[in-house]
Amino acid sequence: MKLHYKPGACSMASHIILNELGVSFDLDKTDTDAGKTETGGDFRKISPNGYVPALVTDDGEIITENPAVLQYLADQSPEAGLAPPNGTLERTRLQEALNFVSSELHKSFGPFFSGKELDGDARQKAEAGVGRRAAHIERILADGRTFLLGDTFNIADAYAFVVLNWAGFVGVSLDAHPKTQAYVARIAARPAAIKAMVAEGLMEQAA
Repeated sequence: MKLHYKPGACSMASHIILNELGVSFDLDKTDTDAGKTETGGDFRKISPNGYVPALVTDDGEIITENPAVLQYLADQSPEAGLAPPNGTLERTRLQEALNFVSSELHKSFGPFFSGKELDGDARQKAEAGVGRRAAHIERILADGRTFLLGDTFNIADAYAFVVLNWAGFVGVSLDAHPKTQAYVARIAARPAAIKAMVAEGLMEQAA
């Protein structure tokens, strides 16, 4: 398999899951602005929408969109327990979590990556948007669970971690959400996450 990624982007969730699974894969860093892969290919031919992740399977199929890529990876190694079986209520809960992260939490960071400087009311509004979504994560964790669906790490946690971790990069405080902060720190300490962050240049070396 080959994962087309952009350092620190949401594609890092798939990178983490590939590490968790311990499977063989290649990485191809992608410049989404230029539409070029690190190996010189035209990324638009791989992913017409021009954004990561894009996973090329061993059969040459191309899968895009984070929730789809993550579920595909988990289903290739069901024994790893990174996603409940299809057709179960637990799987529906996983899809619920993935959709929230994708359509709400991820989207709330959009203003910070628009290429326009945020100040004054615009920044305050953007920070409030992130805060509302982080508050939802805080409510989920309020019952003492370790991860989004309980006490077992799953693919939605990898995605939520990557997005919530952006808060530090854009200067948004999560101090009002201590359980969420602890959740991010817990996942950041996983060997698979550390390995991905080092490979993508977000950490100089593994702790």
